[in-house]
Amino acid sequence: MKKLLVTILTLTVVVNAEAMMKALSTAASGMSAQETYVSTISNNIANVNTIGFKRGRTEIDDLGYETIQEPGARSSATTTYNVGTQIGSGARVSSIRKEFSIGSPQITNNPFDLMINGEGFFGIIMPNGELKFTRDGAFNVDAQGALVNKQGYKVYPGFNFPPNTSSVMIAENGKLDAYVKGQTEPTNVGQLPIFTFVNAVGLKSTGSNLYQVSLSSGQPVQGIAGESNAGVVMQGALEASNVSPMTEMTDLIRAQRAYEMNSKVMGVADQMMQTINNIR
Repeated sequence: MKKLLVTILTLTVVVNAEAMMKALSTAASGMSAQETYVSTISNNIANVNTIGFKRGRTEIDDLGYETIQEPGARSSATTTYNVGTQIGSGARVSSIRKEFSIGSPQITNNPFDLMINGEGFFGIIMPNGELKFTRDGAFNVDAQGALVNKQGYKVYPGFNFPPNTSSVMIAENGKLDAYVKGQTEPTNVGQLPIFTFVNAVGLKSTGSNLYQVSLSSGQPVQGIAGESNAGVVMQGALEASNVSPMTEMTDLIRAQRAYEMNSKVMGVADQMMQTINNIR
């Protein structure tokens, strides 16, 4: 009898130890997910004043389950269990989604500051010829009169203003007109295209307010501002970040509390493990 009791006790201790190890692992996965959540919030807050920035939203999924008892399994010859027994294994970050809601306009009255009021992106020609995309319309002209962004990259498809240009008018449809000293009629410089995507959230962020095409985003669709799904161009304005400090602070508190609770779970599981080891 004594040996049987010892065997039962040993098996119980082993089972409990495995359960505590699972609890530790589950809580650790929760802490890891909340760490990523906080990192995303931190990046959002850091870019609260970045022109054209789009906030990231951390999306968390639950992990797999160990099924002890299937829902609907037989409980007797004529009845079934209404509720199954499944033990979860934690959480993980499945994605960090960009939210492309439009930021509020910041009026600058700078003729080369442009904002897209609606969907779409400006095209930027990289030094290697690659085309990238941006919502940041803080443009200017270089020494050769070309329209460029802050890094000196040309705006697609390339616009050159004639010498002695006194003023520039950019229409809502992206048409660029330059008024040259000594001339009464404006000189048409070209028309600024707007690019849209089937799945804009699939674009890859590359820094410097630029996005790159990915397999998820699909290929860019070049269009005219104000037509189809493309937004209109606003001259003399910039798009503010769509980050709300109040929302980010609320999310930060929520993430902190979740992290602390998972930490407490790990502490309790550790104490229970110590109790089990003492029994042995």
